[in-house]
Amino acid sequence: FFQKNTALMAKNITPRKENYSQWYLDVIAAGKLADYAPVKGCMVIRPTGYAIWEAMQARLDRMFKETGHVNASFPLLIPKHFMEREAEHVEGFSPECAVVTHGGGKKLDEPLYIRPTSETVVGYMYSQWIHSYRDLPVLINQWCNVLRWEMRTRLFLRTSEFLWQEGHTAHETAEEAQEETLRMLEIYRVFQEVYLAIPVVKGLKSEAEKFPGALATYSIEAMMQDGKALQSGTSHNLGQNFAKAFDIDYLDRNNNQKYVWTTSWGVSTRMIGGLIMTHSDDDGLIIPPKIAPIQVVIVPIFNNDQERGETLEFADSIAKLLYEKIDELQIKIDRRNNLRPADKFFHWIQQGVPVRIEVGPRDVKKQSAMVARRDIREKNEVSLENITQRVVELLDNIQDSLFQRALDYRKSNTRTVAGFGEFKEIINNEGGFIYAHWDGSKEVETKIKQDTKATIRCIPLEKSGAGKCMVTGAPSAQEVLFAIAY
Repeated sequence: FFQKNTALMAKNITPRKENYSQWYLDVIAAGKLADYAPVKGCMVIRPTGYAIWEAMQARLDRMFKETGHVNASFPLLIPKHFMEREAEHVEGFSPECAVVTHGGGKKLDEPLYIRPTSETVVGYMYSQWIHSYRDLPVLINQWCNVLRWEMRTRLFLRTSEFLWQEGHTAHETAEEAQEETLRMLEIYRVFQEVYLAIPVVKGLKSEAEKFPGALATYSIEAMMQDGKALQSGTSHNLGQNFAKAFDIDYLDRNNNQKYVWTTSWGVSTRMIGGLIMTHSDDDGLIIPPKIAPIQVVIVPIFNNDQERGETLEFADSIAKLLYEKIDELQIKIDRRNNLRPADKFFHWIQQGVPVRIEVGPRDVKKQSAMVARRDIREKNEVSLENITQRVVELLDNIQDSLFQRALDYRKSNTRTVAGFGEFKEIINNEGGFIYAHWDGSKEVETKIKQDTKATIRCIPLEKSGAGKCMVTGAPSAQEVLFAIAY
């Protein structure tokens, strides 16, 4: 992952091996993905970054609707007493909350929380809408922004305001709620692996790491190129905690009054940060074709007006050919005449476009083009009659190879240990993912975090055999996944 292609050195990007954190910020700046907002901790998502988010949103929205979910919109402002109804929830979010105390030039009778998440206001509305088992299940999602007053922020990964989707569902039975929780976790896994080409581990969060107010929290965990973990999505079984707090009850099939069982689940613009840190290199952004806002860029090369007309016409004919043969393809023709060809090439390299097609006067005469792939920087001449097939093959190959490269990297940086001494040595010197046995106690979990900064990322759904805790030697049902996380 850290090998440098010396064909073209990016002077505006710090190499990963020198300073990984600065490299990440440099890739964002070079790709024009986001910038810092005037309010500390907030960001402006620039058009290229937002186009990636739109592509993610479109794919996920389709997957949600295919499983029966519908979209709605809930208020940004939440009454204070709503937040206080579920004690564990308000305690967990209180340090991150921003509160509105004045409006219309007057002090408000009751402070309003800017939503850190919407379980409370959704719970209230569900109590108004659900009366009978015939009203269930309720399967609603919303796309929105939330605000959490973060102390340490980093573009996309952790900002005070961010974009996300949050699903909220209500069910008749505990079994249905659990099925929904795991169904949405699997949708997140499929999306991450199939579209973002990011391999993830699915698992249950420990009690210390679960969502405030949840019965159980599940997550998907990905490994970044520096060996750290990124929590890329969460799905919460809320049990009846919020149902009881907001009186979401209904008449069941036997005319008995029952509380519903609820879930919530979400992913955010943090996925863009994960995309950057999983695939990009020292020359900038790399985007998997299935999520790229632009899959193919065609760059005409010319020296005068006559050549410009010829090459642009040829570029248009290639684009038309590709559009006719490949479904849902997004193509950009770089028609600018104020940049050198090398500058255009490098611009699209740093934008992460998977495939670049270069056409000049000689290519027009030969009825061919130079086709380059972004990920490994190969470039070959392809005849016009074969260009559609070649682009299809390249897009599929790039998608597959990005996933395999990330999977191979994770495998080579994942270890299993039996003793705490070995665990500390690996975390301090090598990092990565570590599978180890843990006795299930909060005391041992806290000690591991204090001694190493590593946390239990999840208790994998794919269970290992029983063993002994690496710290205490006490019995352990299965290994859990540890890592230092963002």
